Amino acid sequence: MKTAVPCYYHLDVEVSPERVGQVRRILAAHLRLWDLETLVEPVCRGTELLLKAIDEHATDKNTSIELWWNGQHLITAIGENDCELRPDQDLRACLEHIAVMSDGWGCCATDTGCKVIWFSQRARAGERVPLVPVAPAPSLREVLQVPREVPVAALASQSGGVLEAAR
Repeated sequence: MKTAVPCYYHLDVEVSPERVGQVRRILAAHLRLWDLETLVEPVCRGTELLLKAIDEHATDKNTSIELWWNGQHLITAIGENDCELRPDQDLRACLEHIAVMSDGWGCCATDTGCKVIWFSQRARAGERVPLVPVAPAPSLREVLQVPREVPVAALASQSGGVLEAAR
């Protein structure tokens, strides 16, 4: 059985409408790099929904996005810095969509009163097919002498000349 290497990615971003598309492309590139092509759409869609909701409702637009991959689950967490933002009211519609799209989700407060919203997706590590080495086809039309076919005396005289040149 193939084991997956745990992966982690962290991105700090100031949310704006034009940055949402950039963040989507960045996260998609990391998921493809981790061989998680099947998770690109649900993870990017959930992140996009949260970032748009934060852009619409929050006064502090600075957020942190983190991805954790453990070989079976990908956890995406978005931390926002606005203490006034209420997930139960301001982000309710967004969280309903995330609940439907993900295997699990949650929201927790930090020590500073900010919130972290996370959701998880289950997946298996991508199966990579091992490359099979192919023997190279000979491209020379003429036969070259193999050094063993050259008389030992000729080899000794050639190496002696090399040794003399090196001194």
